[in-house]
Amino acid sequence: MHPKEILIADYGYVLPPERIAQHPLQNRDQSRLLLYDSGKISENTFTHLATHLPPNSTLIFNDTKVIHARIIFRNERDAAIEVFLLEPVEPMRDMQLAMFTHETCVWRCFIGNAKKWREECLSKKIRIGEQNIILEARHRGKAEEDFLVEFNWGSEKFSFAQILEAAGHVPLPPYIKRKSAGEDEDRYQTIYAVQDGSVAAPTAGLHFTEKVFDELKQKNIQSLFTTLHVSAGTFLPVKAAKMEEHHMHEEQIVIRKDFLEKLLEIVSAGSPIIAVGTTSLRTLESIYWIGKKISEGDESLIVNQWDPYETRDAAFTIGHSLSAILDLMKTRQAPHLVAETRLLIAPGYDFKFAHGLITNFHLPKSTLLLLIAAFIGDDWKKVYAYALENDFRFLSYGDGSLLWRKTA
Repeated sequence: MHPKEILIADYGYVLPPERIAQHPLQNRDQSRLLLYDSGKISENTFTHLATHLPPNSTLIFNDTKVIHARIIFRNERDAAIEVFLLEPVEPMRDMQLAMFTHETCVWRCFIGNAKKWREECLSKKIRIGEQNIILEARHRGKAEEDFLVEFNWGSEKFSFAQILEAAGHVPLPPYIKRKSAGEDEDRYQTIYAVQDGSVAAPTAGLHFTEKVFDELKQKNIQSLFTTLHVSAGTFLPVKAAKMEEHHMHEEQIVIRKDFLEKLLEIVSAGSPIIAVGTTSLRTLESIYWIGKKISEGDESLIVNQWDPYETRDAAFTIGHSLSAILDLMKTRQAPHLVAETRLLIAPGYDFKFAHGLITNFHLPKSTLLLLIAAFIGDDWKKVYAYALENDFRFLSYGDGSLLWRKTA
């Protein structure tokens, strides 16, 4: 069956609100770890992850960093207006470059309480070090389901990254029913986050500590880092009854030359690859389709929702794909490429890279749950039933799982 025909109702389950973790555990690596392999389920704690991975395997991490994407302004009548940043538009769309913009920029945003925004300009006083700054926001009109907002702070001294750090708040997901607090500054961020740009955390990585990394090294397990900037679309429910009517959100990925070269070595050696999180998995699979499209003369660096289901070619290997991207980088003399992916991974998808997946437990009727179903088949129901029956904590601050891919 083509994934367009999938009925999202078939991928629902009952998630009691009390099972959604509202706070992180005191210690990251003390999260519970559900283990799934060929129909068998067991459990341990995350601190013992290395004991469940084969020697000489490679973990692929997403090193994106969550930005302070929620900014609260107040209008002339003191009503709160929330501006939630989604992606940069001007002066550039490259997320990492946009964070180093000075003086002014334009972003696509969600606006909470938008009807109360009647002024030409909203302003907010912030302090960076010893200096006071006035951050201004101007409404530039609608852009599909969201809005264009122009930000001005009139200072060449401070980048937009510094402005957000001072003016914004941690963008906790909507199912965490509380305001962000001091604990979230550290805990809603992986310890290896370096690339500013996400408005949601790659939550499978939240369980990792230096202790876990040390034990991975002792077992000769490599860690390789790539970047996908997680968008707010990751929280959007599938509202359409049939997947054909659902439009996937767009996310920006950064493909670095050194990452591709190392990945090509790992693939050539046949070493097991484990993706840490659905975002790392989507990045790997998107890279394959980008390489294939480049080989066919399409250098747009865009992966569309249905590309994998309409352009299959068993003779086109991972090696061919990675080499095509590396050749384009050489031609452009570019150490990295910025691409966009709207890839939908659903039952029927043919995985190219990952043998295993480390991930948290996802919302019912979500595209992330479709990805899990594609990875382990109908046993996703068995896994989620076990997690519910055995008091696992769900969603971003919840427990994790190590899933081995269904191979037949």
